[in-house]
Amino acid sequence: MKFDISHPAIRDVVERALAEDIGSGDITSELTVPGELQASGTFLAKQDLTLAGVELLTLIYSSRGGAEVSLSKASGSSVVTGEQIAAVSGRARALLECERVALNFLQRLSGIATLARKYVDAVTGTNVQILDTRKTTPGLRVLEKMAAAAGGVTNHRHGLFDAVLIKNNHITAAGGVRSALNAVASFDGPVEIEVRTRQELDEALACGAKHLLLDNLTPADAEVWVRYIAGRATVELSGGIQLDTVPAYAAARPDFISCGAITHSAPAVDISFRLELESR
Repeated sequence: MKFDISHPAIRDVVERALAEDIGSGDITSELTVPGELQASGTFLAKQDLTLAGVELLTLIYSSRGGAEVSLSKASGSSVVTGEQIAAVSGRARALLECERVALNFLQRLSGIATLARKYVDAVTGTNVQILDTRKTTPGLRVLEKMAAAAGGVTNHRHGLFDAVLIKNNHITAAGGVRSALNAVASFDGPVEIEVRTRQELDEALACGAKHLLLDNLTPADAEVWVRYIAGRATVELSGGIQLDTVPAYAAARPDFISCGAITHSAPAVDISFRLELESR
């Protein structure tokens, strides 16, 4: 799974990250490292992980005057402790300037991909698809959703603009399930509705709802509801579903399980950068 580094949102966030860290200049490197000094560096996995975001390295280093970047792995790859992820070579100052920003992106995005892969592995053998959510770091959604996909999950909607998801507050504001579904009948795209009670469920099915969201059920209750729906609509389960509970929810036989933890609670993985001087 390759990151689309031409996406304008990605280019923008990389430029802002570099500006945030380097500012008017890396004063430590400028004072201690000769300007003409050449060096190389390697990114190494310090733990087993699923890689994401490595393609950003080319964009990061090109923004600081260029460096030769060689990728040993691609996003979506399983990497074991000690394996090389990528190598860079060029001006030592440029490599040092970009080190932290490069590591921040790699560690954060690979953390998401690694957790995503664990969720996918936890439901292996079922027909359940794991979905991500909009619970992303503000400004980093494009990258974090790419990282989730690198880990094997399916991207849910990217924002409020590309699908209809009628949740409980929309139902309240619209005046009920039927009113809400009638209001979106002309929308030419995905429509999903959350139902909280059997009455709402029956009303949604009677109105022809094709995609239902069941939130905050126990695995046992979810199984009962899915059995009652009996294929009349696709079913998504959500609501605090964790890695240790997702197998039980998958056993309820929904079509989808959405997990906000994949993006909002993924721990950064351990990746290091090792600098070496070019031999003269």
